[in-house]
Amino acid sequence: MGKIAENYLPPKELWPEYKVPAEFKDLPDKLNLADFLLDRHVREGRGNNPAIKFMDQTVSYAKLQEMVNKFGNSLKKAGVEAQDRVGIRLVNSIPAVVAVFAIEKIGAIPVPTSPLWSGEEVAFVANNAEMKFFIVNAPLMPPVEQAKPKFQFGTKVITIGGKADEVKAAGNMVYEEMLAAGSDKLEATMLKGTDIGIMLYTSGTTGMPKGCVHFVKPVIIESKLVNKHVYKMKPGDVLGGAAPVSFAAGFGTFTLMPFEGGAAISLIPKFTPPDMLELIQKHKITILTGLPTAYRALMKFPKFKDYNVSSIRMYTSGGDALGAETLEAWQKLTGKPIWEGLGGTEMLHLVTSNTMNPKPVPNSIGRALPGVECKVVDTDWNEVKPGDVGSMILKGPSGSLYWKPYVDNERLIKSQKKGVVKGWNQMGDAVYMKEDGNIFFVSREDDMIKSSGYRIGPAEVEEAIEKHPGVAEAAVIGVPDPDKGQITKAFVVLKPGVKGDDAFFEKLKEFLKEHIAIYKLPREIEFKESLPRTPTGKLLRRHLRPPKK
Repeated sequence: MGKIAENYLPPKELWPEYKVPAEFKDLPDKLNLADFLLDRHVREGRGNNPAIKFMDQTVSYAKLQEMVNKFGNSLKKAGVEAQDRVGIRLVNSIPAVVAVFAIEKIGAIPVPTSPLWSGEEVAFVANNAEMKFFIVNAPLMPPVEQAKPKFQFGTKVITIGGKADEVKAAGNMVYEEMLAAGSDKLEATMLKGTDIGIMLYTSGTTGMPKGCVHFVKPVIIESKLVNKHVYKMKPGDVLGGAAPVSFAAGFGTFTLMPFEGGAAISLIPKFTPPDMLELIQKHKITILTGLPTAYRALMKFPKFKDYNVSSIRMYTSGGDALGAETLEAWQKLTGKPIWEGLGGTEMLHLVTSNTMNPKPVPNSIGRALPGVECKVVDTDWNEVKPGDVGSMILKGPSGSLYWKPYVDNERLIKSQKKGVVKGWNQMGDAVYMKEDGNIFFVSREDDMIKSSGYRIGPAEVEEAIEKHPGVAEAAVIGVPDPDKGQITKAFVVLKPGVKGDDAFFEKLKEFLKEHIAIYKLPREIEFKESLPRTPTGKLLRRHLRPPKK
């Protein structure tokens, strides 16, 4: 790692403590992610097994390997070398998975970027990662074209799905031509376990996105750990969901865990309830993963019962609070529970899961996965009593390690010092833990509302508001108040035909008194057409906060 560690990563004394569970200590010294996740299955006789199901197409492990080899060879010919960074801005599709594995197979580092990022954010991440290439779907090109004049490291763009003459006229390379031109024989570039395997960027809670580094060995350990204790995927399983591969959460969900187990993935370009239900039937999906908003949308779809979802053995969720009401309603509708968990970009993927319990514990994000140590502490880093709210800290196979911490006035050195203390990762989540180890998410600490000495978790208030028959969606934040410090403000999307006015607000507050304490009631309300969300559907409360003065 040499030069990269010295020039691009924080000093070693600020690194998290990496914990390697005993069962994974025998991993070889030389590793390659694509070899482990893809080639291994072909070598072991699973080449004819399905790897990707996309609309009417099914791609086997052997066919996927062939495409990966072709594109990987063309990337090498174009000048991509081991540990070069290659960005992806892609919709869920077969080429998206091909691109990820091709980058990994030649020892380079895939850098997923959010399809929702603006031209300014695209330029920042391309320069921050020092991308050599950027692979982009044609419909997602406009912000990239806007950013190209600002690229500082000669980043070349490869376009997927565009008209070849138009792509070339714009100065970009054509993915389809590169795929066709490459040899189908490619030896994996083996890396050390301490080389970088993946770089994930946060969604930019404060300022521009932060690059999070994950080494090859921890990526493999985390993939094994999560699949073994959460999904339990094996050949014959099909994982479905809507999280974008080109976004941190979807990247792990669709390019790591299922391939660790030799399962297949079902990709949907864009989530709608009828399209998702159609694919469950067509692809015989056995595991469905999604945000609570997706499950609520499916439950509201009037023709849900017309579809056969009996192939599904497991439903999972994360990213936002599921809530006991949604869990109960889903179980009543389908006869199966939703298993909730918590993860994070800095930690790569899941760190807790309700699968650690015989059955889901309502409102709980479960217990820490084996190999992950979890504590809840106060501001002085003393462990709090069971049931008391504090900050969740963790040690596990992966951890918070920021890329290029010295640039921008050492912005990420400050984040590194805050995010890792004495080897522990501080997630920024306010939680409480019961004596049995079950953890209950209260709020992101940045989202916690502090009003007249009370600590209010916005998710609880949002869930109560959404029980009102006239409300479609709700978001809650704290806004400054000279007397109380903060007051609770609600942003509400109403159902069609419902009038948003002062009279509605007064009736809503009366309704809420039956469900939450008076001090949690919203003191202000704003009616919205829609709420800001990530590509996975996760609520972005920070976009609702007033700008800092």
